[in-house]
Formats: sequence, C-alpha cells, structure tokens
Amino acid sequence: MHARALLFDIDGVLHVGETPIPGAREVLDWCRDAGIPHLFLTNTTSRPRAAIAARLENLGLPVPESAILTPVEAARDWLRESGRHRVALFVPEATAREFGEFERVEGESGAQAVVLGDLGEAWDFHRLNRAFRLLMAGPDVALVALGMTRYWRAADGLRLDVGPFVAALAYATDRTPVVTGKPAAPFFHAALERLGTEPGETVMIGDDIRGDIGGAREAGLRALLVQTGKFRPQDLEGDLRPDGVLASVADLPRWWREHA
Repeated sequence: MHARALLFDIDGVLHVGETPIPGAREVLDWCRDAGIPHLFLTNTTSRPRAAIAARLENLGLPVPESAILTPVEAARDWLRESGRHRVALFVPEATAREFGEFERVEGESGAQAVVLGDLGEAWDFHRLNRAFRLLMAGPDVALVALGMTRYWRAADGLRLDVGPFVAALAYATDRTPVVTGKPAAPFFHAALERLGTEPGETVMIGDDIRGDIGGAREAGLRALLVQTGKFRPQDLEGDLRPDGVLASVADLPRWWREHA
C-alpha cells in the first residue's frame, strides 16, 4: 500500500529545546505544498495546544493548532464515555484548565479518575503519594496516563517524562493505566480517523523508538526513526525496527520520493 499521509512527532523531530532542527521549516512547507495529509502528534502535556502552536510559531515552525493532537483530547473523551466526572489532576495548571468541564478533586479521596501528565520538577514525594492515596481510596478509581513517554531531551540533557511516575503508581496500586497518548494504539487510530486514512498508508516520524516507532507499528502504521532528539544508537539494537532511519526530518522528502 502506498503511503499518502504523515504523522509528525514534535519535540525532538521539529526542534530540540528552543532550537529548530535544520531543514524542519522546509519540510513543513514541502508537506503543505505537496498536499500531503498530515497531523502532529505529541505527548507533551506541560502546555495546552494553543501554547504548543504559539511556541512553534516563535521557532519559525508554523503549525495550526487544529493540526495538533494531544493526549488531553483523548483523555477527555474517555472520561466522558466512562461517566467519570470527578477527577484529580496531576498536570500543569495551564493543562488543567482544559479539563474545566469536570469536577476537580483537591483532597485525597473522592476522585473517579486520577489523571497524570508531565509535571517535570514539580513531582515530589508528597504529590506522588497523594496520587497513590487517591487511587487506593476505591477499587474503581481509574489511573489515566496522558502518554507513557519514558524520557525526553531538553536543552540541558535527558529528563524523566510521565511514564516512570505512572509505572510507579501502577505497581504500587496494582492498576492497569488507561493510556490516552503514545504508544497506545487508540491514540494513533484517532489521528487516522481525523485524516481519513488507513494505517498502512500512513507514516509516523518520531525520535522515540518505543513511543513513536513501537506504538505506530503496533497500530499498523509505517514508522521512520530520526537520529535527532532523544535518539541513541542503542535504539537500533533492540527488537523494535523502524521502516526507515533518517538523519533528521530534513531527509523526509527524499525518503518519500524513493519509498512512498
């Protein structure tokens, strides 16, 4: 099946910290001018979609807010569908405002769901233990993970993302988390539904061998690994195999001409 649509990871693919990847702007222009259907998938939960789009604009990478898919939209859909209206939020305040339709629980009991995103340095024992107590307050309290990214590359080096904190709570409470971001297959399928494409004709471009490549392959998509962002040479030595490896996203048009 020929490829006809693209999904882009953002952080590590289009930019690292405040530095755009050389050639990324030209690739966005190429994708738009060629009329290739595309979306931008990110597990970033430290800022809402509008702030992500504004940051990209400031970096010279114009991406419409409407073209960005984050785990927050998927989490809201799941909470509505499951009838959970009382939530405890462990996300930055700007992201918490996107859950304004739900009743926010501030104590250590009474939540129907505990939602975890990327809090960065705001994580501490007290905050993690509060999430633990909320989950242990009742057997039906759901652990909702806005992605399971293990780490990411900031300007000062690698940093833990939300995945390790979700894993700690899942272990302590014997809960299986509801994952609404990468690498969960429903997140990729939601992107395909928006694009109106099939998995086999859609290509994911990412720097995370598990979240981007493994998740996309599990969902039936093709996947390209870029050697920027969090990429490490060891990523090519494991069981997960991308459909192609690019030095950076700047090489995407050439790959598309030769392989799509």
